[in-house]
Amino acid sequence: MAALERIHLAIIRAVDQYGSLTAAADHLHLTQSALSHTVRKLEDQLGTAIWHREGRSLRPTQAGEYLLAVANRLLPQLDHAEEHIKQFAQGARGALRIGMECHPCYQWLLKIVSPYLAAWPAVDVDVKQKFQFGGIGALFGYEIDMLVTPDPLYKPGLVFEPVFDYEQVLVVGPGHPLRKKKYIAPPALANETLITYPVAIDRLDIYTQFLMPAGITPRRHKPIETTDIMMQMVASGRGVAALPRWLVEEYADKFDVVPVRLGEHGIAKQIFLGVREADVQIDYLRAFVELALAHRDVR
Repeated sequence: MAALERIHLAIIRAVDQYGSLTAAADHLHLTQSALSHTVRKLEDQLGTAIWHREGRSLRPTQAGEYLLAVANRLLPQLDHAEEHIKQFAQGARGALRIGMECHPCYQWLLKIVSPYLAAWPAVDVDVKQKFQFGGIGALFGYEIDMLVTPDPLYKPGLVFEPVFDYEQVLVVGPGHPLRKKKYIAPPALANETLITYPVAIDRLDIYTQFLMPAGITPRRHKPIETTDIMMQMVASGRGVAALPRWLVEEYADKFDVVPVRLGEHGIAKQIFLGVREADVQIDYLRAFVELALAHRDVR
């Protein structure tokens, strides 16, 4: 039987990432001959080819595709484990890598991170907003340890806990005809420029829970990355926006904007913290969740 080793998985992953044996060898600090010898020996032991060789290009066989999937799953876990052991050896507790799938949640997160860092001085915190595989994939792939999201995707091996309730509202500027409305219906946005964060429409609540069920689309949709610019655009009459009520209220003193309820009953949302099920009892991860729960009413 072949003994599948970490270097084999690393080679398979590097070839997929860099496109050739030569580039993979450079990345892994191996000579091309040593890498080729390792690959030939593994294929002989396995009794099957890992790649179809087409000139200078390599295309994974069915066995190669399977091993690549194993490598993508296991290598990040091994790297993660080694990093944690290294931190323990240096006297540190670890690092909490938090992934964000919610643009306005960043302001909320800052209110939790500050007391957390004070309470856990041996734990570093890093916040990531872009992932190779998306938020759920980043959790499974050990790119992050915790995911902040308003839209949990329940999968085996993951646990999500609601930590913050909020209402999604429309934001309008001075003199806007919707400003004095108690609430609005979807047709009110048919002639508006709707400003949102740069997120796919099927992930935007104002579309999925308000406009699309009514068959309404705004006259124009304008994605904007930052909350401050979004508020300035609304305050200058360049459009309306959809944001959490608590965030609008925080900006109300800085910009002349007001929140308007979306529909008679509003759009109720929650922020969730997601972690891997195997990590639920790690003390410094659990402490962050508990601190977030304790700050549930922070505005």
